Amino acid sequence: MFHNTYRYLIILALAIYAYLSTVICNVYYYFKLDIEWYLAFVTILLITTCTWENSRLTQPIFLKRYINKPQRKTKYLVTFFLVNCILSSITTVCIVMLMSMVWHHHTLAETLIPIKLNLIYAWLVNLLFHLVHAINYYFEEYKTKLLEAEELKRISTQAELQLIKSQINPHFLFNNLNVLSALIMKNNTDANTFIEAFSKVYRYILRNHDNELVTMQDEVDFIQPYIYLLEKRFGAGLYIHINIPDKYLQYHLIPASLQMLIENAIKHNIVSKSKPLHIDVHVNGNDTIVVSNNIQLREAVEHSTKIGLNNIDKRYELVVGKKIQVDQHTGDFKVTLPLIFLN
Repeated sequence: MFHNTYRYLIILALAIYAYLSTVICNVYYYFKLDIEWYLAFVTILLITTCTWENSRLTQPIFLKRYINKPQRKTKYLVTFFLVNCILSSITTVCIVMLMSMVWHHHTLAETLIPIKLNLIYAWLVNLLFHLVHAINYYFEEYKTKLLEAEELKRISTQAELQLIKSQINPHFLFNNLNVLSALIMKNNTDANTFIEAFSKVYRYILRNHDNELVTMQDEVDFIQPYIYLLEKRFGAGLYIHINIPDKYLQYHLIPASLQMLIENAIKHNIVSKSKPLHIDVHVNGNDTIVVSNNIQLREAVEHSTKIGLNNIDKRYELVVGKKIQVDQHTGDFKVTLPLIFLN
């Protein structure tokens, strides 16, 4: 607001309005102020300009201090206003004393009434500026939140479609149905267990596709049958180890984020008995969960759009203002997800 392109036109218009108001109300007559009309106008114009410019110059200092602390918005606005009340008071006293005592050679006693009147004007105009600034500030916040909500909706829809697509694509169905067919021929008990795990995976997707966050308990309950399907398919070629202490089960994370990372590791790496893929899922002490795997890239893989990692990262950023961390070292690929604790 204070950096408005037309700020000087606004200041001039407000000064003209204020001066005309004093003339219409006969302020100079009632308070017996001996001052030329042009000096009275210049005084008002200088006070208005200094009040605005004080705010414009000090605003970056307050923004820098409070910009990353959204919960302290009110404190920022109140402190910003009070500091500029003090600054405008100082500049007003200096301007009035310059016009009265230096220009007109008035005594201090004769200058007290003009100081009081101009201080009232400075405080009122400062209040006006900061009320408009507060309205503008909250309106910009509202627009930002609205845009973030729309972006989150778009990203969530995209992630949902990608998740469903990854689960019902022909390869996923074909591979799991082949495994199911073999189990039916060999062992009906394993076949029933496999069908139950298969249904749990889809039940979880349908139940949580609209949710922004799920508990770690729900995610673990979902990931177990998903891992069972993978282990039945890959056998000794895949080892998935999960270590999540009970105290973290009430934390929250993005739905199906662990499943997407496990799927991503399998998609891009060789999974065989001779070259087994090891995937490790564990919680760090700093309230993050890490999914890592050994790197043994396939020579030819499906074209990667990186939509999985990008969606998880964007959803974390929009929902909780945090980002995931991706690290790739020699022989090891690691993704770190923030865990969210909701009071």
